[in-house]
Amino acid sequence: MDWTLLVRHRWMIPVLAELERLDGAKFVTLVQALGAGRSAVREALDALIALGLAARNPGYGHPLRPEYLLTDRGRALSSACLELADAVREVGGDNEAYRKWTLPIVRGLADGADRFGELREGLDGVTPRALSLALKRLVASGLVEREVDDGYPPVSRYRLTEASVALVGPLDRLAAASRSSITR
Repeated sequence: MDWTLLVRHRWMIPVLAELERLDGAKFVTLVQALGAGRSAVREALDALIALGLAARNPGYGHPLRPEYLLTDRGRALSSACLELADAVREVGGDNEAYRKWTLPIVRGLADGADRFGELREGLDGVTPRALSLALKRLVASGLVEREVDDGYPPVSRYRLTEASVALVGPLDRLAAASRSSITR
């Protein structure tokens, strides 16, 4: 499984992390713990169920108050998600880190891409507008620095800040865990 599937919905990684932290949870508990809207958590859970990472607890009684558990595949990823969620909380990137392109951009910058075109080539499916907006948000949030070279034509270069470098290790472990979850 490709780890970037987990950033398609803003709340997928935090939901997996909370299911790991709480060893399963009721829907309302997830909503309260994450501070997210009910529909956003519902979409994330539906996507996680479709990927085979989470499931409704079949032994839990009340149909209107469902409880969710990690599957074996989900358990293989959830500890890496929890580590990443804790790192995001530490750097203060909760508002920005889980947006669709943020973590793939951080991974691309960590791999050595530093120009817009290099980042775009490395991010499958990103549009120029989406990449531009994501980079502006990342610069504004302090997770990425932008530097303009004074040549002709001027060239913008991007790099990770000290805070966002702390996300690279957990991202690597999430990528490794997602590769190993294919066999489960």
